[in-house]
Amino acid sequence: MKKYLVFCFFLVSIMSCNTSKEELPKTSSTISIDKDDTKDSIIYKAAHVVPTKNQYEALKNEFIAFIHFGPNTFTRMEWGNGMEDPKVFNLKNLDTDQWCKAMKDAQMKMVIITVKHHDGFVLWQSRYTKHGIMSTSFKDGKGDILKELSASCQKYGLKLGVYLSPADLYQIENKEGLYGNLSKYTDRVIPRPVEGRPFKNKTTFTFNVDDYNEYFLNQLFELLTEYGPIHEVWFDGAHPKRKGGQKYNYIAWKKLIATLAPEAVVFGKQDIRWCGNESGATRDTEWNVIPYQKNPLEMNSFADITGKDIGSREKLYDANFLHYQQAETNTSIREGWFYRDEDTQKVRSADDVFDIYERSVGGNSTFLLNIPPNREGKFSPEDVSVLKEVGQRIKETYETNLFADASGAKNVLDNHAKTYTLLDANPKEIIIKTKKPVTINRLVLQEAIATHSERVEKHAVDAWVNNAWKEIVSATNIGYKRILRFPEVTSNQFRIRILASRLNPAISNITAHYYHTRPPQLSITRNLEGLVTIQPKKHKFGWKPHGEDVSKNINSGIEIRYTIDGSTPNKISQIYNEPFFVASGEIKALAFSKDEKGSIASKKIGILKKNWKILNEDSWSSTHVGEFAIDENPKTYWMSDAKNKPHFIEIDLGKEHTLKAFGYTPQTKDSNGMIEQGIIKISTNGKSWKIFENFEFGNLINDPTPRTHYFKKALNTRFIRIESKTIAGNKKQAAIAELNFFK
Repeated sequence: MKKYLVFCFFLVSIMSCNTSKEELPKTSSTISIDKDDTKDSIIYKAAHVVPTKNQYEALKNEFIAFIHFGPNTFTRMEWGNGMEDPKVFNLKNLDTDQWCKAMKDAQMKMVIITVKHHDGFVLWQSRYTKHGIMSTSFKDGKGDILKELSASCQKYGLKLGVYLSPADLYQIENKEGLYGNLSKYTDRVIPRPVEGRPFKNKTTFTFNVDDYNEYFLNQLFELLTEYGPIHEVWFDGAHPKRKGGQKYNYIAWKKLIATLAPEAVVFGKQDIRWCGNESGATRDTEWNVIPYQKNPLEMNSFADITGKDIGSREKLYDANFLHYQQAETNTSIREGWFYRDEDTQKVRSADDVFDIYERSVGGNSTFLLNIPPNREGKFSPEDVSVLKEVGQRIKETYETNLFADASGAKNVLDNHAKTYTLLDANPKEIIIKTKKPVTINRLVLQEAIATHSERVEKHAVDAWVNNAWKEIVSATNIGYKRILRFPEVTSNQFRIRILASRLNPAISNITAHYYHTRPPQLSITRNLEGLVTIQPKKHKFGWKPHGEDVSKNINSGIEIRYTIDGSTPNKISQIYNEPFFVASGEIKALAFSKDEKGSIASKKIGILKKNWKILNEDSWSSTHVGEFAIDENPKTYWMSDAKNKPHFIEIDLGKEHTLKAFGYTPQTKDSNGMIEQGIIKISTNGKSWKIFENFEFGNLINDPTPRTHYFKKALNTRFIRIESKTIAGNKKQAAIAELNFFK
């Protein structure tokens, strides 16, 4: 096997791994594994895999923005079909300065915009298609959203990235479309000249490609040469429809990108990988040294990495190559990637976004938050407010280093990434002393990954309390950055202990901080009897909000007030003391602590389920019976078997109701059974059924959150049937964790 980027000198014996002194290692971003490598030698190699310069700069961005904008903004769809008339993009105004100011206020450092989503509609003045901004009324067809955003980025000091979807439904569905047209592979010159539109950049390439790859490369050339420096090119693996066996020639794309955008990293390929979900979930241990069977520098396509354990020692032992590939944790500030409306599309709270920031940036990854512009060409006020609040929390918490005047290992206290302390003796620990006691509840640790890779596998932090060391927090790896959150502690001595590592770890920075705890986020639940409970939110990812179990302090200065008419609670709203009855409606609640208030929790309560009955279901699997779909417990679920199609469940609501919407909660134990498309049927007797309306929910596997379908007209019925048409991921079973129907 051909070897790439392997050490110039590698000791035959691994005994050198255990020596007390270690010179600056010979490192690379990709290292091959030899057939005769022992487990020890594989770990030795892993401890020398480092990010490229571009990867390291991308890690330092930490918090970046995503922009989804296009025809879907106006059609209110998550995925378009490629057949939309460009005129549906009825944009009158655009304010990219407002976008960039909001992002800057949030402490973001870069923005990535979907210049072409899967529908094929382009947001810039491309020479190679008319399916885009040039065929709309925006600025009489002369508008260029990417150009305006690029100028705003320059003004506000933000880096710019582009999302160019490899999938293109317009090129699939259009009669003259290039995608999958079975064209021959021939030598093509990129860019293809277009009369009247010369390029200032005179670089040319010759690639042996088909029509669609030529089209894609021509558009990449435009993006990378005419809109200022591009720092990230974002590809996903979506294939909404396939045609003609079309394949993407990423090796050619990669050469073009490396030449025209030498500072850019590529998402979805060798540089940056997807975290594995779109809901903001993070792994407890996020290794960026990843095992591969093939050489990642030569691969044309990259599979999604979604497992819980992706970089432990056991995973590395089976590798042929070890490769540095950092994670991006991506999610949206709103339900869905594109803007739909101000009323029903929920917005994440500042608590939620700040928590994801601390878990992702502080968990060895980059936080990519989507903010979809509205149909006025702006970020909505609620989104802007959340971004501003998150930015204030980041500044208030992390701009003040409470170890600034501390003594100890000077190279970890000087706030310079290039200096470090190599822990080459036992015990592997660092003791830091402050001139006077400090109160902290956050500690930030960083390894010298640019020179010594990520090596720490387990660590703990102690504080000197009552004349003894007391452990206050522990975690696994560190990597680029680990933010440790814990209940506040006051001391003038702190000890960081490395409990397990790959060779001798090099620690580059340690800073201490204090987060001013806000009133907690709240969760709202209702039981079958209609009793509503409001309590501090228990996050499904297992973290304690802001490092503290606030539920223990619910009666210690925390006051919860709520409304049941959808209005915003205030200090004179009803106070919550115990569960209360609600038949249906919208509940909003706030936690107050002295003069501070938390973020609004809201829940639309469907009609009472106490008298509902399951009339029939096509089948059920194991113990997942139909009753679990209406038991007010999203942890239980109905699941059909895989034999019959379509799958359905029929419900007697107890009496006739006038309904405006229904809610579907998918089961989240795995990705099976998520109903992507279905039919709502009604009956007058619970036996004969007629179609009332179709429904569709997008992106369920990656974002398995509760969804709501609003009926086109009011529905009067007692008997209702939910029937599946399409199951996400081409699965064969249907599942429902919870059904709700709203007045």
